[in-house]
Amino acid sequence: MKPSCKCILPLVSVLLLSASGTTSISILNNFLKCLTANSEVYIPFSNFYTPNNPSFLSVLESSAQNLRYLVPSMPKPEFIFTPLTESHLQAAVICSRYLRIHLRVRSGGHDYEGLSYVSQIETPFFLLDLAELRSIEVDINNKTAWVQAGATIGELYYRISEKSNIHGFAAGLCPSVGVGGHITGGGYGTMMRKYGLAADNVVDARIVDTRGRILDREAMGEDLFWAIRGGGGGSFGIILAWKVKLVPVPETVTVFTVSKTLEQGATKILYKWQQVADKLDEHLFIRVIIKLANAGPKGKRTVTTSYNALFLGDAERLLQVMHKKFPELGLTRNDCIEKSWIKSVLYIAGYSNYTEPEILLEERSLFKSYFKAKSDFVKEPIAETVLEGLWEMLLEGHDPEMIWNPYGGMMSKISEYEIPFPHRKGNLFKIQYLNGWKDGDNRTATKHIEGIRRIYDYMAPYVSMFPRAAYVNYRDLDLGMNKKCNTSYIEAATWGVKYFKENFNRLVRVKINVDPGNLFRHEQSIPPVPVGLEHSTA
Repeated sequence: MKPSCKCILPLVSVLLLSASGTTSISILNNFLKCLTANSEVYIPFSNFYTPNNPSFLSVLESSAQNLRYLVPSMPKPEFIFTPLTESHLQAAVICSRYLRIHLRVRSGGHDYEGLSYVSQIETPFFLLDLAELRSIEVDINNKTAWVQAGATIGELYYRISEKSNIHGFAAGLCPSVGVGGHITGGGYGTMMRKYGLAADNVVDARIVDTRGRILDREAMGEDLFWAIRGGGGGSFGIILAWKVKLVPVPETVTVFTVSKTLEQGATKILYKWQQVADKLDEHLFIRVIIKLANAGPKGKRTVTTSYNALFLGDAERLLQVMHKKFPELGLTRNDCIEKSWIKSVLYIAGYSNYTEPEILLEERSLFKSYFKAKSDFVKEPIAETVLEGLWEMLLEGHDPEMIWNPYGGMMSKISEYEIPFPHRKGNLFKIQYLNGWKDGDNRTATKHIEGIRRIYDYMAPYVSMFPRAAYVNYRDLDLGMNKKCNTSYIEAATWGVKYFKENFNRLVRVKINVDPGNLFRHEQSIPPVPVGLEHSTA
């Protein structure tokens, strides 16, 4: 997967036909003619799926995680194309541009608002699914790996572990997340306090630009290379592959999960966690998973707080750290499980202790649901009285869940301007709000979505302000959406500043330079509009 700068052959015999007003068959036929003229490699028809194809829905649903965006009322692509080669992908970009057919690009399908495979603001569109572009080349001697965008982070972890038991990569907790999109938003995981985000550990990339060229870091320039590492997916081009820096891990790491209910003093323990979590040894990551369970006296409904952790070291050293800095949790040797790093990946992901790492090679997650998510960043400890009010709201809700992820360590040492991801020094932890349900009924969805919004509203005085920050990999359309044809800087900034703070301005400038025609766009893509000006971005 050697980096290069490569331009596709000149466009030949292209039928310049707008997609509007044409049938699905004519859209696909024109697209096929264009692809044939512009791909250096033969494209089998079997890699196209239309709604009339028996495999269409299974391919569409294959990696989509949020079932809200697969209900019949959601717009569906005119067709799905799964390119087999980089040349196929280059040709697809050229044809999308010249035929004016809107495209969405999916690597792993974990986009929380389905933006990688659903367009609610613009039809017709087609889906470019990168599932077949998933090669991984690990170079232990140079401590790097090239990984194509369609691979999952679980596959990357496994391939690294095949070569070495003392190397890893600092990326996400969910193994089925696609590498392509994960890193574009930053990508955090259990080693973030030691090594930073996945995007902090990228040293090169290959991207297809609006003209169908493949650019590496040198060819794209440092501004674009900066933008794609944390500026969110779907705005600047299509990521083909990342070159990532491997990080050292010990042969033995330690994991634990300790749960406390309200009746076991959960409120006071969580208040202490807020005071120490960002200041603990940077080798230690302790997140808190907050949910409801029938775990109170006589099976009473109560709130449980589960402290789920990875320590890059052995149990003896971990216990020393915990007894000194966080004795309130009451961690014991029996709570601690020593594992290899690759086995810790499985543990944190929720697999049983008997699961073998080969499960990471399974392409797609089986854990799918209808859900709504939101996010916050916290700069000051939240008082116990506020937590007690939060518990009341959770107990009145419909199975909401919260995950609190600690910051500090390396996250406080990297400048907020180093990459577009700005949430660094001064943040104690990040909150993820989740509410899931089991059916596609609109009334059920409304009930759960309104519930999570009420909890989010309750938390407003106790989280970051001006802006109330959010994590771009937890897309949230409640924050605002682009319009199909007219988006102003002011409108886009309502969500853009929450995700990127001051870095949003630089992202807009990069967008203007590399994609002024806004080929790569979606409901929350970076718009190519100067400050204060409104004009067409379609």
